[in-house]
Amino acid sequence: MSRIGPENGQGPDQTRLSASEFGRAPCHNARIMIPPNAPQASNNFDLLRLLFAAVVCVVHAYDLSGMPDLAWTRDWLSSMLAIKAFFVISGFLIMMSYERSRSWRDYADRRLRRIYPAYAAIVLLCAFGLVFVSSVPASTYFTSDLWWKYVLANLGFMNFLQHELPGVFGGHRLAAVNGALWTLKIEVMFYLSVPILVWLIRRLGAWPVLLAGFVASTVWSMGFEYWGRETGLPIYDELARQLPGQLRYFLAGAAGWYLPALLERHRLAKGLLAVGLLALVGVLPGLAVLEPIALAALVLIVARGPQLPSPARWGDFSYGVYIVHFPVIQLAIHFGATALGGLPFLLLTLSLTLLGGVVFWHGIEKRFLRRDSHYRQAGQGVRAPS
Repeated sequence: MSRIGPENGQGPDQTRLSASEFGRAPCHNARIMIPPNAPQASNNFDLLRLLFAAVVCVVHAYDLSGMPDLAWTRDWLSSMLAIKAFFVISGFLIMMSYERSRSWRDYADRRLRRIYPAYAAIVLLCAFGLVFVSSVPASTYFTSDLWWKYVLANLGFMNFLQHELPGVFGGHRLAAVNGALWTLKIEVMFYLSVPILVWLIRRLGAWPVLLAGFVASTVWSMGFEYWGRETGLPIYDELARQLPGQLRYFLAGAAGWYLPALLERHRLAKGLLAVGLLALVGVLPGLAVLEPIALAALVLIVARGPQLPSPARWGDFSYGVYIVHFPVIQLAIHFGATALGGLPFLLLTLSLTLLGGVVFWHGIEKRFLRRDSHYRQAGQGVRAPS
């Protein structure tokens, strides 16, 4: 979700390399390798991530409730495109995080602190708290194999093994407790792949590594999509959206970090071209191969464009919003909030989700971040170094 929401803080002891030197540094050590034209500290990543999380929440409000009054959300918004945009942002920020970390241990510590405490909290909160809405007795609920499977599988980012809890949301359109968590395992795989990608980039250069990875990821995704259409078997569509199929979006975002000159000039023209390509993808499926490039260009142009109002001064709520919205919507449906009507139901779920994101940030996420975190500094009115 960034993670969905990686921190874009900056480590100490940084040095700049010339364009010819960058991408061929011998190893990852205390001398941080930062590309020329590294991005300014002021950016719109925080705002974009919160907006993308809100888009996913809005679309899922319709998907889970099935309310005709909310059908317009599917016509005007795309939760999948918002998730892909998250992956683009992760590619940019996670590569930056690794390059600006003092060591791989420093990088791993930052990533673990950022993603896992809140993730574990939402898994356990649902596992223990939803007993109160379960249709089975507590004694049956907590001794069920399904309960243990849910807890263990989800804590290990293997939510695909068990989406449901005993007697919970059984009468809903979808009984999954938190169907949004499937992206987190992909995010973790991105984190694990970064040291390997950077190692290759420093020996072979950014262009060949990013391009080869992009092509391989595209072949994987489009190949399984083709087999899905030919056979009608949903397993192929599922495989297409998993890693390495989503890696092309991550790498497209990474290209914005390693090859910043690509978007330095004629930003408006490139942004409009990206919008046009994204619009055509829905009409001309043959252009789908260009979707990650167009999406990355548009997202990064806006992210690094003129400064827009940023929520960072209050905190990074996007990750919390993303991981709590699904169970919030399911609970609203359980307690009959759909009787309010489409728009009131949507506003209620959005408000409760934002409240959940704020509580998660101040109660859990912020407490595990290091003191040099971008968000701790932003919340204290300190400008992150550029």
